[in-house]
Amino acid sequence: MPATRHRLLYVTDLAYPAKGRRYCDEDIFLSSRLRAEFDIALCHPLDAAALMAGFDAVVVRNSGPVLNYQAAYGEFRARAEQLAVPVYNELTGRADMRGKRYLLELTAAGYPVIPTIDRAEDIGRLPEAAEYVAKPKLGADSIGMEFLPGERLAAVVYGEVLVQPRIDFRYEVSFYFVDDDFQYALYAPDPARRWELVRYEPTDEDLDFARRFIAWNGIRHGIQRVDACRTAEGALLLVELEDLNPYLSLDALDEQTREDFAQAMARSLRGLLG
Repeated sequence: MPATRHRLLYVTDLAYPAKGRRYCDEDIFLSSRLRAEFDIALCHPLDAAALMAGFDAVVVRNSGPVLNYQAAYGEFRARAEQLAVPVYNELTGRADMRGKRYLLELTAAGYPVIPTIDRAEDIGRLPEAAEYVAKPKLGADSIGMEFLPGERLAAVVYGEVLVQPRIDFRYEVSFYFVDDDFQYALYAPDPARRWELVRYEPTDEDLDFARRFIAWNGIRHGIQRVDACRTAEGALLLVELEDLNPYLSLDALDEQTREDFAQAMARSLRGLLG
């Protein structure tokens, strides 16, 4: 008798219109590799809550910004908890999974993060900058982001908006983890071309930086991307910790690294399913 295969509901929006990127290619590749070990069905994020009861776990991948379907995402989380269906990434994440309020918490705790405020009375806590960035707490993919001169900060309607200085950085770099295991790093040598990525060889200090945020988040089973910028002075600062559905830029990797990542994801899912 063949061993029982776990059934996975793989949540993805194959038609999501990402600028300059094809999110669907990534999910076609990963689901094809996972199929060697699991029985997999792909579904749109708006269908996940209704379909999950027939599966052993739900894998949330390139499902698009939750901002586009906030009510349905809330229903999905509630349904998963009600049915005790494991979700990958685990829904215990403290970072982008819950919006961007965590940047306030990390700022207050003294982590190496771009300084962030959400109250007019805290403007004085920000370093002086030529420009500032206002972004929604529930934003994603730069939706709702606005650049402002300093004299306009007092006029920002605070509450559901975060404000940060616009950092003068050399480049952005992303560190990719499965569970708490580092997989690879990519960076954009040209700051004006965020998604033209090449391999980056991190130093021990770089990895210590990234692992601080992985440890803080505490997800046991899942894929996380630590996005950082290298300042003009050489320091790394966190831009965001993507713990819901991070795009992986697998097309920027060599074939062996892609295959290794797929195997790491399979091991992680085995751990989730026990």
